Amino acid sequence: MQQRENLFEPLTLPCRVVLKNRIAKSAMSDSLGDGTGHPTAEQIRLYRRWAEGGLALSIIGEVQGTPGFAEKPGNLVLNDDADFDRFQALAQEGGANDTQLWLQLGHAGALAYAPTSQPKGPSALDLPGLCCAELTEAEIHRLPSEFARTARLAQDAGFGGVQIHAAHGFLLSQFLSPLFNKRNDEYGGSIANRMRLLLESIDATRAAVGPDFPIAVKLNSSDQLEGGLEEDDALNVAAALDRSSVDLIDISGGTYFPGAKAASDGAGGGPYFLGFARRARAVTTKPLMLTGGFKTRAQAEEAVGSGAVDLIGLARALVIEPSLPALWQADRTPEPVFPRFPEVPEGGITAWYTMRLTEIGADAETPAPGEIGQAIRDYDARDAARTAIWLEHFGDNDTSAQ
Repeated sequence: MQQRENLFEPLTLPCRVVLKNRIAKSAMSDSLGDGTGHPTAEQIRLYRRWAEGGLALSIIGEVQGTPGFAEKPGNLVLNDDADFDRFQALAQEGGANDTQLWLQLGHAGALAYAPTSQPKGPSALDLPGLCCAELTEAEIHRLPSEFARTARLAQDAGFGGVQIHAAHGFLLSQFLSPLFNKRNDEYGGSIANRMRLLLESIDATRAAVGPDFPIAVKLNSSDQLEGGLEEDDALNVAAALDRSSVDLIDISGGTYFPGAKAASDGAGGGPYFLGFARRARAVTTKPLMLTGGFKTRAQAEEAVGSGAVDLIGLARALVIEPSLPALWQADRTPEPVFPRFPEVPEGGITAWYTMRLTEIGADAETPAPGEIGQAIRDYDARDAARTAIWLEHFGDNDTSAQ
């Protein structure tokens, strides 16, 4: 009983913002932007439904500050050219029911969506499935202020906080990773240099939003790739974050590097990165959030009740049941029932869950899972349509000018 009470007791962040319980919707690329970087009615309704479902915190994944390095053509783009009223509507609806709605500050870097981007990363790469140019020092020096500007706009629009994305192989994660980062200047080499851009981005963001606005960081425990970021270096980053102004460290792992295994591969039946979270607890007093692999209420209760982490990040479980936190608190529907498919083509699971988000946003989800092949076709068709809209709206993105 004590563990259940822990899961539903408030959490006060260092900036003094209070989360009403210990359950968060972790950032996902919901791909529900309209192709011009703005939220759709379905996206606004989706985040309203999650707020009504009892979450303490909901994070919108991959919100871009410029259109040049988006992860998908369904990403949001919040900058001075955006229709501010539409973002305010999203902030208001997704922040209902005392829910904190935060934006994840995104930049895909080398993994930017090629049909709408000219991918650039810490170092030039020419690998099967991945080709990118190298960011110049001048471009790197502009990045902290870009993150800071998006964070300030998020604050002005009424969002509750921001998360700086340094995981899953996107730009700041690429700088941390020796697999992506082959630089020999102040941003490459030692882990102290490779984390420099992340720390500069935190400092710039804090200066822009002031001391009372939550700033989180999503951090890989490891890249799960040979030659990538490993746990010992990630612990060094966590220790540096302890000395920074961040309010929450969200631990995850894995990358979207072509051919990389999924985080769930070989991870067993429980939370994927709990062992690393326990190691991180020894080097930081910052609140810790853990994302990946939580499938049962008992797992969530144990992780929080044991003191290993302070906050549980759920993603797919909340796509299956958007009201899961309220149901858990009421001792109803203890476990979401995840769909099983006899055959899963590459990209099929991502497509199925993404299209399910669309159904929830339209209040049109069904109890039985649809056919995965149809989900892939719908997902690809929507990407193609929004790519055309993106290119027409934003034009030929000259990333060197951003």
